[in-house]
Amino acid sequence: MKEDKVDDEVSPSKQTKIDSFKDAFRELTKSEFFNEPVPGPSKATDSSKFNTLLVNLKQKGNPLLKFVTNVPWEYSEIVPDYVMGKTTCALFLSIRYHQLNPDYIHERLKALGHMYNLRVLLVQVDVPEPHHALKHLTRICILADLTLMLAWSAEDAGKIIETYKIYENKSPDAIMERSDTAPYQKLMNALTTIRSVNKTDATTLLSTFGTLSELIQAQPNTLALCPGIGIQKAERIHKTLHEQFLCPSKSVK
Repeated sequence: MKEDKVDDEVSPSKQTKIDSFKDAFRELTKSEFFNEPVPGPSKATDSSKFNTLLVNLKQKGNPLLKFVTNVPWEYSEIVPDYVMGKTTCALFLSIRYHQLNPDYIHERLKALGHMYNLRVLLVQVDVPEPHHALKHLTRICILADLTLMLAWSAEDAGKIIETYKIYENKSPDAIMERSDTAPYQKLMNALTTIRSVNKTDATTLLSTFGTLSELIQAQPNTLALCPGIGIQKAERIHKTLHEQFLCPSKSVK
């Protein structure tokens, strides 16, 4: 059996294809598209940052972040702990930490300076006797032009931050008193008698469920989906709405 010889020369048909490709490529290099840059990935604009809750890197591990579920958030190199909008920010402080490090809040305020129009000091009450510390922090808020907000749990703190972000671009009509609708105002007054339910919570509940009947039928896990309403507050609302209005009459012996 004879060994086949390897032909190093290119066949005429293949040579024709190569020449055709060279000619086509040569024409392409002369076109206007040859030196045009290839588009890269689109970069996010600075304005897109304000659609997201910005979180200071120092807040990594803060349990309240687990309860921020209705708005997107991301870590960012910012001066305050949270930025909820172009003109709104928040500093977080637990009373227990404040009692151990009383100079901490002064250092943070010095770094913050006069930035932001609405500046919130979110204080988590995590000690049995917070009155003395709260009195001191209230004085600081008055002098430093801060809005003091209190939370009794990490869940409450997370929902407060979340609510500020959700209502960032809302009109004030949602929380303004409606004097022209007496039944609505009566419902508002009734709901705000429930412990820890404020006017914003009452407005959110009524606008979400529409009627008192729908609100009463809602389960705690459904109520907790509303902005600013955590599971603890939802269970408290549900329990109150299902309590008997009249005490059972005692039998007279």
